[in-house]
Amino acid sequence: MHLHFLGICGTFMGSLAILASEMGHSVSGSDQQVYPPMSDQLLAAGIHLHEGFDYNPADFKPDLVIVGNVMRRGLPCVEALLNSSLAYTSGPQWLHDNLLRGQEDQAQRWVLAVAGTHGKTTTASMLAWILEDADMAPGFLIGGVPANFGVPARLGSSIFFVIEADEYDTAFFDKRSKFVHYAPRTLVLNNLEFDHADIFPNLAAIQTQFHHLMRLLPANGRVIYPAADAALNSVINQGCWSESETLGKSSADWQAVKKDAAGSRFEVYLKGECLGEVNWTLTGEHNINNALAAIAAARHVGVQPSQAVGALNDFLSVKRRMELLGEVAGVRVYDDFAHHPTAIATTLEGARPVCKGRLIAVIEPRSNTMQLGTLRAALPASVAQADAVFWYQSPKMSWSPSELNLGQSFTELAELKAALLAEVKPNDWVVIMSNGSFGGLHQEIMQALTTRAAEE
Repeated sequence: MHLHFLGICGTFMGSLAILASEMGHSVSGSDQQVYPPMSDQLLAAGIHLHEGFDYNPADFKPDLVIVGNVMRRGLPCVEALLNSSLAYTSGPQWLHDNLLRGQEDQAQRWVLAVAGTHGKTTTASMLAWILEDADMAPGFLIGGVPANFGVPARLGSSIFFVIEADEYDTAFFDKRSKFVHYAPRTLVLNNLEFDHADIFPNLAAIQTQFHHLMRLLPANGRVIYPAADAALNSVINQGCWSESETLGKSSADWQAVKKDAAGSRFEVYLKGECLGEVNWTLTGEHNINNALAAIAAARHVGVQPSQAVGALNDFLSVKRRMELLGEVAGVRVYDDFAHHPTAIATTLEGARPVCKGRLIAVIEPRSNTMQLGTLRAALPASVAQADAVFWYQSPKMSWSPSELNLGQSFTELAELKAALLAEVKPNDWVVIMSNGSFGGLHQEIMQALTTRAAEE
């Protein structure tokens, strides 16, 4: 079957396209913004990419069109699709019907879903790696590229399937959250706070969607969540019909004890019993919490916590999650996906104990919520650990970071680049934060530093 994906370069849609190709389908797709790492992954899978939405999907002669949630009425390809006789569906619905539910020759998958405002990609990557290390050969679909696997998705050869469960809406014709299609048996709820201001009016609206997900969890399923998260406790209190385990505080089932300031070594406890020590390259309380959730979820499918702890010692993180792009003349440049004030704060807090020089944050407030300025009051606290902050104000933003009086704000990338290069010196860590391509700034900074070092 020939499947054509509208909005194929999104993290979910791109990963889904790779799975469809692995299942034997012929796959093509289009998007307006084609950039790595997803574009590289798609091309490596032999998937044809069409750039732009000003075309008719019927020209590709697909059997079915998979519509991503970035698509909206008024786009030429959407209008052409609706005017045609082409069959279409959403990505999450196709995933459920053709992979998660199982086919005639395949059992229904045991879905391990990771939901929450922050940490979904990293936690799902940890969980998939733990199952892989335990020889359980899981399938997975993750909104990033786990370094241990090198791909964002694969079918796997067992019933176990790990998925990053996003609360964003499904499609322009299905406004439910994507995760209601996944039918998990093991559910991790990492955390919950307000985000996606373009589709949710308030936190309560997001909590409603999370409780829709809770209603789908079977009685023999298990939900794993932080005991101290008030927003998630409110969701749980609306009704929980499954087993549950808690993470974090002293009264929780699962706890961690840090052995160093950075959080790169910590002991894992279940109901007061120490199960082992994780010693890895990651830092920060947020990654410790992610690890606890992954270990607890793996235990639900039979992985002993001591084995899970050992697997995490070899966990290599995820592309664009505090990813070191390189070090030039003593300046380290990192790429981080931070899309929310909390994500910015936890990344910088994790880096601060191990950064021996200055910590410089370069931030593009690119998500819809950030561009609307809904959470800008939380941004000053989010960059408290940075020694210098450079902001980029894109033309789509309805406010200016200069209003914050924190660091320097630029409306032109070339000016930001010049000011940043004039600022950096040996031992600095430059953390470039954006959930998009940032106009190629990462690569330009690395190249400019390399050229400057050669000249000096």
